Amino acid sequence: MEILLGIITSPAFWVAVVLLYTLKKGIHFVPQNRGYVIYRFGKYTKTLSSGLNFIVPFVESVEADRNLKEQTLLIPQQSAITKDNIAIMIDGVLFIKVIDAAAATNNITDYKLACTQLAMTSMRNAIGSMELDDCFQNRSAINAKIQDAMQSATQPWGLIVLRFELLEIAIPPSIKEDMEKQMTAERQKRSAILTAEGEKIAAITTAEGQKQARVLDAEAAKAEQVLAAEASKEAQILEAAGKAEAIRLVAIAEAEALTTIGKSASTEEGQKAVILNLAQGAIAAHKAIAHESTVVLSDGKTSDNIVNTVAQAMAVSSAVNLTHAPRA
Repeated sequence: MEILLGIITSPAFWVAVVLLYTLKKGIHFVPQNRGYVIYRFGKYTKTLSSGLNFIVPFVESVEADRNLKEQTLLIPQQSAITKDNIAIMIDGVLFIKVIDAAAATNNITDYKLACTQLAMTSMRNAIGSMELDDCFQNRSAINAKIQDAMQSATQPWGLIVLRFELLEIAIPPSIKEDMEKQMTAERQKRSAILTAEGEKIAAITTAEGQKQARVLDAEAAKAEQVLAAEASKEAQILEAAGKAEAIRLVAIAEAEALTTIGKSASTEEGQKAVILNLAQGAIAAHKAIAHESTVVLSDGKTSDNIVNTVAQAMAVSSAVNLTHAPRA
């Protein structure tokens, strides 16, 4: 106990205590992304950055410790009136960063509270310049407008507004019901339009198909008629050629027959054969007449007619023989 009292009452102990306290006040280890604002006799002197820093003890002091990281501020829900006079409830989130610790300490008392209030005011102004439908459709435009408004206002405070995001836009139940009815009507309208467009396209497609089918049918009928005409033409040509050839062959055959008959008739046996053939022909003719008709008109000289016919044939044969006989 006496030793402890001796140490406490020793001047060297108090000198050591004062030196340690002085070193503590003069040496500062600043963490990363922090900024220490230094005042000297109540006046701003400098800002300590991260790492080991020294200040003059009892003359200089750390007035503020500022966070240089990106910070998030929740903007509480508030009421706002749109351009078409509809009251809605909105809230959001703000992302800021301190880039100048001295300005955030010297130029503003509470930069977080100031940013929150400024964001609320900017939100009301942005919503008031737009209609309700635009508020839902253009959230990005609202966010950009609020960010631009805050950016210029927070520059003297040593802050930068990184971004702003609307969290929720709440509308009154009556307006919500009206909007649901409107959306239902719009969906029904779009459905009717799409149905009509589909029916129109289907009708056009059907008409085009029928038109194309008729064109193809007409072309097929035309091609069929052309082919039929070509076939008929070819058939007629072949038939005509066949008939001509048949006539030619018949004429040749008859000529050859006549030549053969003529040669045979120039002989005695041939003449007898001709007379017999003519007599048989005459008898057959009279017989056919008698057979085909129930009434036969006759002059009573049938045998004389046959003899006359044979005599005429013999005279013709003699004339043919005289024509073909060689001259002396």
